[in-house]
Amino acid sequence: MLFYDYLHEKLPSLTEEWYHGLDKTKGGVYGTCNPLEIETLKKQNYDFHSIFITLFDEDEDSCSDEAFQRWIDSITSDEAHLNTALPDIIEEFHRNQQLYLQHVEKYFYHHGDQLAFEDYASCVQKITDTFKDIVVAFSIKNQAKSKQLIHAQSELITELSSPIIDLNEKISLLPLVGEIDTHRAKIIFTNTIESCAKRQIQCLLVDLSGVPIIDTMVANELFQLIKGLTLVGTRTSLSGVRPEIAQTAVQIGIDFSGLKIYSSIAHALAKLDFSTIDM
Repeated sequence: MLFYDYLHEKLPSLTEEWYHGLDKTKGGVYGTCNPLEIETLKKQNYDFHSIFITLFDEDEDSCSDEAFQRWIDSITSDEAHLNTALPDIIEEFHRNQQLYLQHVEKYFYHHGDQLAFEDYASCVQKITDTFKDIVVAFSIKNQAKSKQLIHAQSELITELSSPIIDLNEKISLLPLVGEIDTHRAKIIFTNTIESCAKRQIQCLLVDLSGVPIIDTMVANELFQLIKGLTLVGTRTSLSGVRPEIAQTAVQIGIDFSGLKIYSSIAHALAKLDFSTIDM
């Protein structure tokens, strides 16, 4: 019996062997008690074994590298695995590797009289080399997916943290909260100009009372926002300008003298004439 035939015969039980030894106290996908999630996890592991054993099939012409890449793509796109710590996932790769090494020992223990030591060494080498390559490829892909997800979540949070609120048909409010770095400033200000142009907002009150500090780059972005809003037909006023922010603006030569500036939103609302668009 060839080693591939031996593994193919064991294929239905490989996943159960792996899952039986799994530390169920782990976080992420490995600690789930949901029957459907467990079934999915086992299916993913079974698919891995189905690909892996073809490495030992001398009659198999298909490219296992492409099959492994498709498997890696599916796992790194799986939300449950994205919510699982990478060291835990790598540990399970190593446990699966140990599973194969144990089966190599069993196979050669029973068929050693028919095989040379070189055959044993070749199988071990193929297993360890392949798992090393898979772990590296998976880690790179997982890192890229994680960065992509974090970036998307960051942009969504930024967008949700800077909503434009309509006070009436003519006047809207943009309350800014939290620290604003250059990247966040560009996203907020781009979205603001696009939203004001699309909604044809005539007057926008930008409140800075929730912003602890603004550096020179962000202050300049704010100035560019006001200029951009003017070009799309939206007049701007400011509220909640802290002394530090005003000092930063003065230091870099930004002139807000043409703007209406209020100490707070309450002050602005008390002063604004909602029957006109004069801010």
